[in-house]
Amino acid sequence: MEYNNLGKTGLPISRLSFGSWLTFGKQIDESLVERLMGVAYDHGVNFFDNAEIYARGMSETVMGKVLRKSGWSRDSFIVSSKVFFGAGGQLPTQKGLNRKHVFEACHQAMERLQVDYLDLYLCHRPDKKTPIEETVWAMHHLIEQGKVLYWGTSEWSAQEIMEAHVFAKQNHLIGPVVEQPEYNVFARHKVEVEFDQIYKTVGLGTTIWSPLASGVLSGKYIDSNPIDTRLGMEGLEWLREKNLTPEKVETTRKLANLASELGISLAQMSIAWCLKNPNVNTVILGASQEAQLHENLASLDHVGLLSSEIMENIEQIVGNKPTFPAF
Repeated sequence: MEYNNLGKTGLPISRLSFGSWLTFGKQIDESLVERLMGVAYDHGVNFFDNAEIYARGMSETVMGKVLRKSGWSRDSFIVSSKVFFGAGGQLPTQKGLNRKHVFEACHQAMERLQVDYLDLYLCHRPDKKTPIEETVWAMHHLIEQGKVLYWGTSEWSAQEIMEAHVFAKQNHLIGPVVEQPEYNVFARHKVEVEFDQIYKTVGLGTTIWSPLASGVLSGKYIDSNPIDTRLGMEGLEWLREKNLTPEKVETTRKLANLASELGISLAQMSIAWCLKNPNVNTVILGASQEAQLHENLASLDHVGLLSSEIMENIEQIVGNKPTFPAF
């Protein structure tokens, strides 16, 4: 495993990490979660990603049981939670980024994960009903209380992130240090263009999700349409419509041929492509099978295969290189 610092912080984070969205507490049972987390940890993964909304809190509960059972030293791993959607409650104070929910969700996440503090606590979406200043103050207070070490955002715009930083700086508060955006060969603009300046100005760190476009870039949908996958899960029709289009399947077919020429799997090439971006601190992997996780963890060994020529070949296949705005 290789490690780099998370943004401008001094926190060493593994370049590959392991997430629980759509799997823990829903798609796979606790015994398999234990095996998968053990495989990841034994391969040097030190960051495990979670959120209050995942399986309505059950994802954190399952992860917490595994962490407690594992006996791993608390100073050897990083664990996150995310706040905004709530854990299933529908009352007004059970969601959002208002001070009340931010505080209570933090305590609930620590309880479910069976930890005394959260390494990373991310605002899962921007909250149009809560002033950013209120959320910054809430996060600052949680850090002062020792319940959170670093805070950040997920799927915020560059403008919203900078508003939080400006307010924090003006009031001598601790600002966000990390953003968790989607990033893969089909979803590029935010990471490659929108955040371009704030990597330089505030040292933004990134923990990117969906490197395989919800499994499309694994190649499993090229010649078949399996229903026992996340894109076949009830309630995720929006994800299927977004990622499983005829155009993307055809592009995936061409990418798979290129990966085959390199002697690696399409999934490995797709993850390695994400790792080639110097502004990506860690790529969050998801897996429901041990063989799948072993395959994806090996992606780090293949980054060197993606020469400038191969990267250009990929660029020609996907044909979606983001353009910077003209000033």
